[in-house]
Amino acid sequence: MSGPEPRPGILQAPAYVGGASKAEGANRSIKLSSNECALGCSDKAIAAYQSVATDLHRYPDGGATELREALAARHNLEMDRIVCGDGSDEVLYMLTRAYAGQDEEVLFHQHGFVVYRLASLGAGATPTTAPEVDCRADVDAMLAAVTDKTRIVFLTNPGAVGTYVTEEEVRRLHAGLRDDILLVIDEAYAEYVTADDFTSSIDLARENENIVITRTFSKAYGLAAVRLGWCYAPAQVADVLNRLRGPFNVTAPAQAAGIAALDDQDFVDRVVAHNEEWRQWLETSIKDQGYGVVPSVTNFMMVKFRDEADADAAIAHLEKHGLLVRDMRAYGLGDHLRITVGTGDECRAVDEALGTFRAK
Repeated sequence: MSGPEPRPGILQAPAYVGGASKAEGANRSIKLSSNECALGCSDKAIAAYQSVATDLHRYPDGGATELREALAARHNLEMDRIVCGDGSDEVLYMLTRAYAGQDEEVLFHQHGFVVYRLASLGAGATPTTAPEVDCRADVDAMLAAVTDKTRIVFLTNPGAVGTYVTEEEVRRLHAGLRDDILLVIDEAYAEYVTADDFTSSIDLARENENIVITRTFSKAYGLAAVRLGWCYAPAQVADVLNRLRGPFNVTAPAQAAGIAALDDQDFVDRVVAHNEEWRQWLETSIKDQGYGVVPSVTNFMMVKFRDEADADAAIAHLEKHGLLVRDMRAYGLGDHLRITVGTGDECRAVDEALGTFRAK
């Protein structure tokens, strides 16, 4: 006897696998596999989270009203165009479910966030990719990959491998798309970027009816555990998402922590300054050892090894030293490892361990 059958595409989507959290056989585990914030999170956010502990029997505000007010004030946005989610992942899944389906295509660049593929398959749509140049999204390749079936284009900016495209290139991508294609610009790491020619696409989204910007509190704000993300969308898209999302999809502790985090810009400034210092230090040190490094503007870096076997051996070597990093096979980069920029001591430990691996 056969049971219920899932919709086509779902069983083609592999379950998402997060970064490793424990180094087997090591005395310590330094997690540098998930691009978490090196400095933790704001003390104000912790206090706000704890302040709602006695109200856990109450439903949260279903509209996340105060959180959206705080986001609107922080980014100078229209509150009614903000939708909050259980991490930005939920927003990405909802957008895909709402605007793509059977016999339709979702396009993203070669090394875009793996969730785009998973969300597309889960919605019954066909995921398609455009090649990158030097691990960077290529606008011409993306426009050439658009077909009559394309319904959504995802751009990770900065990307899941640490690179970015300029505002000029983003505008050129949008200008080349049909009006009925939704351009979703995933800016999960935007707070970390200090490059002069990088600009958030929020202003571009404000001017157009087919652009959505997604953001997260998991990275620079250090709130990965509470699962909190949001998007800025055209009014009609925000209306669709509010019809799709669960009625209480953002918990009360997450909303409280998010509001407090937005009120502690000093913490974010410290995070960005720390990351800039230690990313540059680690990149220089690793390059001096002879490794290739993909230029990054985020809180992680991609280190290139001779081949996949060499990268596998490096993972095992680092794990023996209690250092957990990210295998990049899911991104088609099996000869690379992605390493989060940690504390100063953690960066030194990575540098030392890679040095002993190279010397083997």
